[in-house]
Amino acid sequence: MEVNELIKNSPIRVFEKSINGGLGKGNIGVLASRHGIGKTACLVHIATDKLFKGEHVVHVSFSGNVEHVLNWYKEVFREISEYKSLDDAFSVYETMRENRVVMNFSQKNISVDKIISSLTTLIQQGSFQADTVLFDGYQLTKATPEDVKKIKAFAQAMNIEVWFSVSPALTDVAFDEYGVPETMKPYLDLIDVLLGLKYNEEKSKVIMTVVQDHHKSPSHFTGVTLDPRTMLITE
Repeated sequence: MEVNELIKNSPIRVFEKSINGGLGKGNIGVLASRHGIGKTACLVHIATDKLFKGEHVVHVSFSGNVEHVLNWYKEVFREISEYKSLDDAFSVYETMRENRVVMNFSQKNISVDKIISSLTTLIQQGSFQADTVLFDGYQLTKATPEDVKKIKAFAQAMNIEVWFSVSPALTDVAFDEYGVPETMKPYLDLIDVLLGLKYNEEKSKVIMTVVQDHHKSPSHFTGVTLDPRTMLITE
């Protein structure tokens, strides 16, 4: 299978349709759930689809383990390329690697201003024209609304999409029926798309629900789930 055909038939197209064609430049999207549901793999799948399309991605990890993130990219690419019998997979992967940057920060030791400054330097002075920035493992609910506003302003100024994966920072947090922690409520006006991930025992899959779609609250099924074996988006 050629890359263009793979892109066309990806379940990401169904996912994008569920949020009116995608997140969009200058916007913030959030994947929210309990710990261990598969948010990082889901982010990597979204990023990999963008890399297949020739876009540029910055993956900012706050887990302290860059190698873990790199392994996710290798595994996601392997799963997709082998399942779809991708033509010239090695060359495709090498090109994708050139279009991806993985960075690591400790949220405890660095301010949002410094993170934004580092990303801005990479994009403007490092000649890396990013299309998407992923904040993986960032404890959004520990950030101030002002911090989120700064990230939103950065997304708009750089004309990029920003995706977050969010788990609760505390242990005694209540979740809604879609898997979104109640601690997300103060930030709802500051984000554009909110997706809840929740494991469904009957279906043995992680269900992805659109909780907020460009500031509307339709609460509808995306049409895709996460495969419990790979944690990749599937129809």
